[in-house]
Amino acid sequence: MQASHTDNDVLNGPIISTFLRFAIPSILGLLAITTASIVDGIFIGQFVSSAGLAAITLLIPFFTLIFAIALMFSIGGAVRAGSYLGQNNIEAAAAVFSKCLISILIVSLLFMGFSLILDRQILTLLGAPNELITLVLPYFHIICVVLVLQVTSMVLYYFIRLDNRQKLGTFALVAGALINIALDALFIISLEMGLKGAALATLAAQIVQMLILSTYFLSKNRRLRLLLMPGNWSEVTKVAYNGLSEFVNELSGGMVILLLNWLLIIYQGVNGLAAFAVINYLIFISLMIYYGIADALHLLISQNHGAAQAKRIRDFLITAMSLVLVLSLLLISVLLLYPQWLIQLFLQDNAVESQQLSAEFIMLVWPLFVVNGLNVTLSVYLTAMQKPLPSMLVALTRGLLLPAALLLLFVTWLPDKQFLIALPLAEWLTFILALVLCWKYSPSNIIEKKS
Repeated sequence: MQASHTDNDVLNGPIISTFLRFAIPSILGLLAITTASIVDGIFIGQFVSSAGLAAITLLIPFFTLIFAIALMFSIGGAVRAGSYLGQNNIEAAAAVFSKCLISILIVSLLFMGFSLILDRQILTLLGAPNELITLVLPYFHIICVVLVLQVTSMVLYYFIRLDNRQKLGTFALVAGALINIALDALFIISLEMGLKGAALATLAAQIVQMLILSTYFLSKNRRLRLLLMPGNWSEVTKVAYNGLSEFVNELSGGMVILLLNWLLIIYQGVNGLAAFAVINYLIFISLMIYYGIADALHLLISQNHGAAQAKRIRDFLITAMSLVLVLSLLLISVLLLYPQWLIQLFLQDNAVESQQLSAEFIMLVWPLFVVNGLNVTLSVYLTAMQKPLPSMLVALTRGLLLPAALLLLFVTWLPDKQFLIALPLAEWLTFILALVLCWKYSPSNIIEKKS
């Protein structure tokens, strides 16, 4: 089964309009996810307690492990399948799709079982005091089940978009987000079910999202078929290798959040943890927007890489970086002009200490928002060009090595909460490294070596 190059806008269409056609649905879809998560945080902070918000923050590092694996299969697999599609090898692309979907389903089921058996030990390791363990345990149990649906949907979503079904993917994410928000209001506000209500709302939303995404298999003209016997499984290691930087990026981010949680509990207590939850949500918002742009970029670059079109790759990269920079400046403007409004979205009026700490945290970390999106974009570019080791180096430096080392260094040298400047400093140093690597592995250099 072959696809004509002349019918493929990815390889022949106008740069800006083609990029936006892929980027806008991706951004909207990820913003839908972000909105649901943000509304979760707002409802919990406003209608449960700041302790509830702190408890949810404690779980982030653990859940990043399974999301890291899902991203590895999603992006690594989509890049490899995209390269096959660029070469018109549809059967090979379908085999990659099938292996990735089956693999993440097996891994997520094992993760769920492990989490449910060792629930209290995991929460203790994450740094939760006894009062937070009691509060968060029902939420934790439900979310462990939800994650099986969530990460399987994530892999399916990436491949559906690769097959030019951006609208279906976006519709599924938006529908899931709207249901999540509506049920949050019902369960948390009306029925006063607390954190358990938030978890049940997420479960219902993920079921709907998976059902919508599964309609892809009913399409007769889809290029990616689900093969129960997809052939040689050794290709999964190549997929994992190519998605290694995304795995490291996500996992290392979770490890840094774990370190931050420990430091905040030691030096600022539960109020400090609740205050930094606001910063976490703001970072999450920014990264979801940038990942939306980067997701479009890797789909476009991977196919043009397979077709050896260096100029189009460069033009798509410049377009993506320009859009990221504009959005970064807009986000920083809102952050610096209206910090109190943002803080009061998540924290109750009587959480005075947490609000004050959150305002101080914002003034320390805001410079990271200038370049964190550029770092994500450059790392994904390297992955899409099938340069996983340089991409992993950027991801590891940004997500773990520099922030962890600088946090541990500054917490002993700087007073009070000043150690948080480690986060923006790590982003800026990583940006310098990413620029050097992307100059070395420019589109023209890589394509010329291939030919």
